[in-house]
Amino acid sequence: MAAKPYYITTPIYYPSGNPHIGHCYTTVACDSIARYRRMQGYDVMFLTGTDEHGLKIEQKAAEKGVTPKEYVDEIVTTFKKLWQYMNISYDRYIRTTDDYHIETVQKIFKELYDKGYIYKGEYKGKYCTPCESFWTDSQLVDGKCPECGREVIEAKEEAYFFKMSPFADRITHLLTETDYLQPKTRATELVNNFIKPGLEDLCVSRTSFKWGIPVTFDPNHVVYVWVDALSNYISALGYYNDTYHDYDHYWPADVHMVAKDIMRFHAIIWPAILMALDQPLPKHLAVHGWITFNGQKMSKSLGNVVDPFVLGERYGADAIRYHILREMALGSDSSFSNEVLITRINADLANGLGNLVSRTVAMVDKYFDGTLPEEREAGEFDDDLIAAATALRDKVDHFIDQTQLNNALAEIFKVVSRANKYIDETAPWVLAKDESKKARLATVLYNLLDTIRIVSTLLSAFMPTTMPKVWEQIGAGVSERTYDAAATFGVLPANVTIQKGEILFPRIDVEKEIEALNAIIQNNEPQKPAEETAPVAELAPEISIDDFAKVDLRIAKVLECEKVKKSKKLLKLQLDDGMGGRQVVSGIAQWYKPEDLIGKKIILVANLKPAKLCGVESNGMICAADAPDGSAKVIFPDQALPCGAKIR
Repeated sequence: MAAKPYYITTPIYYPSGNPHIGHCYTTVACDSIARYRRMQGYDVMFLTGTDEHGLKIEQKAAEKGVTPKEYVDEIVTTFKKLWQYMNISYDRYIRTTDDYHIETVQKIFKELYDKGYIYKGEYKGKYCTPCESFWTDSQLVDGKCPECGREVIEAKEEAYFFKMSPFADRITHLLTETDYLQPKTRATELVNNFIKPGLEDLCVSRTSFKWGIPVTFDPNHVVYVWVDALSNYISALGYYNDTYHDYDHYWPADVHMVAKDIMRFHAIIWPAILMALDQPLPKHLAVHGWITFNGQKMSKSLGNVVDPFVLGERYGADAIRYHILREMALGSDSSFSNEVLITRINADLANGLGNLVSRTVAMVDKYFDGTLPEEREAGEFDDDLIAAATALRDKVDHFIDQTQLNNALAEIFKVVSRANKYIDETAPWVLAKDESKKARLATVLYNLLDTIRIVSTLLSAFMPTTMPKVWEQIGAGVSERTYDAAATFGVLPANVTIQKGEILFPRIDVEKEIEALNAIIQNNEPQKPAEETAPVAELAPEISIDDFAKVDLRIAKVLECEKVKKSKKLLKLQLDDGMGGRQVVSGIAQWYKPEDLIGKKIILVANLKPAKLCGVESNGMICAADAPDGSAKVIFPDQALPCGAKIR
């Protein structure tokens, strides 16, 4: 029977500057899913690439004194080097400057024109050059681009428009009544902001610059970048071109994964184009947040980028892959900090997985000269470990299906923790002193090796460089590290032979590393102007240590969050406070959307007297700071701290 096709895509990245760690999440996430699907036996097509047209590229090239093509060629080389370094297993790399893609886009534009969906008019409105986006006055925030916060310009030019209104009802149904959008919490936001006010026709051509795909029947116009870019998902499969011939095999896509700033284009505009072409719609659109630094989206222009080559050089590509996947909850932003990165590497990889492998292999080597005897003796704690290991694959499958990779990794590392606990429970070093307990000792060590086999098989999709080293150390052959074998315990040979190897994840000196990374980042970060400094609030009256001791501050995690009805300012949060959970109401709705907070750790005033706000009970308060612009910024503590931890 032929393998079932599976098609997954990243967005195509805009090469206006070199890639940074913020670019890595989507690509690493898609790569991990693609690897997992291949392991499951799917016929996978994993597509990534670069979106190389538009005014911004034209301007950047002019600044450097090169042609736009020369400019993008150089940047694309760096992107490809990064994906090679991060062990990205893409099957196809598309560039919008590829001849076959240009052919497809021109034919799509002509078909939509011939069908009456595209017409000529005049565009007047606001345009954000960095985002390549047109906006209405009502969509601007404080007169600036709602996506990047930069200044917009008045634009007036002859243009072609794509009729969006015929598809409003179908798109509303797609977003609200199907599981197309993940997480679905974003659907209401899109419908309320873009569809209910009236779905405006989309400007799909420009005449004010030349770096784009010419409209075949009106060469003064170039195709607007988003029609150009979005079409890559089907041009890469051979739609309307003869370079590839697998459109019927792979389309519709199983997953388009994008960051939230381009969600609107993929959730509304792309489905509308496909509807107009009478083509099937993608099955899922997975939307993730940004990797932020000091609360800001990573951006070359802001100077707050973190170079993935630098991080990878220090810790290895797999440690970086693991960290960004483990920290990012689908739909939420993930705050990058040196402390969280190093804490995560030390806690999960060095002390957790690395320690489990090295301890187990070292004990097999020490007590049995590297080869286990076949005699066995079952004992206490075995069944619990075996049950956790054999149940793991189904749990990981579930979260892969939901594109919740952080939760998949969390399940894997629960079993890692269980195995480390099993070592403490069974105390192999004590068993080794009693000759009559050799069979029991061999059983304990075999159980550990086979648990590591299951864990490392499932982890190989996420950390593909390191897991082969684990397999070599534990003596796992090719047939023993398959997807099918990961659901069964006892697959390793009874007389398995181990091979001691290098330490997988050396423990990091926290203070030295933080100092080194801060120096690297500060070299890239521009000084903020003085006017951005927050005004210092007047100090409250002095209190004694006894007064302070009355305030009980705890770490809590936001499990659910929603707006309070009849209030523009209030959010209702359900928290895991380590004490059974609680509900808190906070007046931060004007600065935070619910999805920005879900999955984050916050600081909770836990012993505040309960109160009702707009009729909703609040049992505590979350801590926030005054920002220079007058907004409130929630304080996000070290995300590795446990819920319920007391702050003192």
